Amino acid sequence: MKFTAEQIAGILEGEVVGNPDVEVSTLSKIEEGIKGALTFLANPKYTHYIYTTKASITIVNKTFIPEHDLETTLIKVNDAYKAFSKLLEYYNSVKLSKEGIEQPSFISDSSKCGDKIYIGAFTYIGENVKIGDNVKIFPNSYIGDNVTIGDNTILFAGAKIYSECIIGNNCVINSGCVIGADGFGFAPNESGEYDKVPQIGNVILEDYVDVGAGTTIDRATLGSTVIRQGVKLDNQIQIAHNVEIGRNTVIAAQTGVAGSTKIGENCQIGGQVGFAGHLVIGNNVKIQAQSGIGRNIKDNEILQGSPAFSYADWSKSYVHFKNLPKIVKKLNEIENK
Repeated sequence: MKFTAEQIAGILEGEVVGNPDVEVSTLSKIEEGIKGALTFLANPKYTHYIYTTKASITIVNKTFIPEHDLETTLIKVNDAYKAFSKLLEYYNSVKLSKEGIEQPSFISDSSKCGDKIYIGAFTYIGENVKIGDNVKIFPNSYIGDNVTIGDNTILFAGAKIYSECIIGNNCVINSGCVIGADGFGFAPNESGEYDKVPQIGNVILEDYVDVGAGTTIDRATLGSTVIRQGVKLDNQIQIAHNVEIGRNTVIAAQTGVAGSTKIGENCQIGGQVGFAGHLVIGNNVKIQAQSGIGRNIKDNEILQGSPAFSYADWSKSYVHFKNLPKIVKKLNEIENK
């Protein structure tokens, strides 16, 4: 896929300085630019690379004035970083602009599919499924009975959506996700063995939810596990049954949230954080990586540690943690005297 500088400038509402007909077919960092590549300059620390880059086109701010001769054609815009991001979105939309139903695939006669959809080969779509417009389901995906998928949602290869689940509009479900598997519900019986507790609820993803590769979200025992609008989940996260995650909360990789915990809105949660079950986490909470959360958290708290406590207190205490051997040695010397 090739674009000229003039075409790109038209998309970005920018100004070409150089050859408007030069073509690019790939993207690169400015320091790694090659002929036929498009790059950008936003951080002043990288300015020196613009005089050596081999990239055919470089997006720059309108305020940029070169001090030496350039080999690269410039496209001047108001904000180079935002313009490059916009171009990435455009490139991605073109790359993903697939339509049609590939074979072999199975679609139940009772299912309803919207307009301009793409269903990849070896996909299974069960009974009474409702699929909105512009949905893209890549190969080897599984959609269980009575699932609803909203408009403009993308399911990448190998995603699994179990029965009864509801996926909103403009969601992204990455490869290897499992949404709606049984929650971890078992009850001990008289013989000391464990009987499975039926999990008859579902999972609801509201609009604009992103779910990273390999992440699992369990169905509720009763009711719904709910991921609210705008939530962003990284790869390899475990969300247990009956959990609720509030709007616009972001969670990094390998975090685990135990059953029935409620996480508030606009929270920022680092990687490998562990939540105990049945907790209530407030809004605007920030939790550092590898923290262990075993209590309810109020709004606006910033936490670190396992068990986690105030980030400010943790930072002060860390100075003493790493000096414990010296402190103990001094105490022993004082006792000996």
